Amino acid sequence: MSTPSLRHRLAARGFDGTTLLVLPGLAVMLGLFIYPFFYGLADSLMPKEGAWYANYAAFFSDPFQYRTIAATLWLALPVTIVNLAFAVPIAFRVRLMTRQRLLTTILVLPITLGTVFVADGLLTFLGPQGWFNRVLILIGLLDAPVKLTNNYWGVFASLVITGFPFAFLLTLSYVTGIDPAIEQAAATLGASPRQRFMKVFLPLLVPGLAVTFCLAFVQAFAVFPSAVLLGAPAGPTRVISIAAYQAAFEQYDHSLGSAIAMIMGAVELIVVLIVLGGRSMFYRGPTGGTKG
Repeated sequence: MSTPSLRHRLAARGFDGTTLLVLPGLAVMLGLFIYPFFYGLADSLMPKEGAWYANYAAFFSDPFQYRTIAATLWLALPVTIVNLAFAVPIAFRVRLMTRQRLLTTILVLPITLGTVFVADGLLTFLGPQGWFNRVLILIGLLDAPVKLTNNYWGVFASLVITGFPFAFLLTLSYVTGIDPAIEQAAATLGASPRQRFMKVFLPLLVPGLAVTFCLAFVQAFAVFPSAVLLGAPAGPTRVISIAAYQAAFEQYDHSLGSAIAMIMGAVELIVVLIVLGGRSMFYRGPTGGTKG
């Protein structure tokens, strides 16, 4: 009896030509995510002086540093909630339109502009002499310009503008993936539009909305250029990314900068785990009633 070739033995264990297609993606993951993560983790545990945990102790013992976590959360969480609150009804409306592609292109246009371009534009538009204040003063709603830059609200506006298209595209993909026959069946049984949304659409959307929330939150939590250009980097909008930048490139302590980056990632992971764990409270079963 002849011995199977090496190719056949590998194929029997699941290693064939198709498996090799995974290797390029795996190499990218190793090179761009896994290796930098472990390198940064190791770097954070090798402080300039003191024990291996000195960088983390220094961060959490300094109010000026650890308060950046709350400042960043105070920006990222409301922005993410607002983006989702706008994305869901707009996605439901867009899915019924005949010119869906045109409207979708208009709504996602801010993605092509970049955060720096948007922040620079808002500096002019929302500034004391910008169009926003001038129009409100002209029509008599304001007597003096309202301060909307170099504070919390300027950064908030920038994050909403740049983050909404991302949340909208993800939400639209989930909304359009729900089989219309499910809604029609609920309507046939006498369910009102509100009941159809709460009892049919929302349970099916929760898994997708949870993922959208996590991705949009991580994007907003990493805010940096908007906080510098439109916020108060030494005050209320001193976010954790600014703390990491200052440690690494102003204090020239790359080990402390790596530690702050690790803390930043840990906070994001905690929020993501809470959201993904909480979605089971709404719905258990398939992730959606997809078409076809």
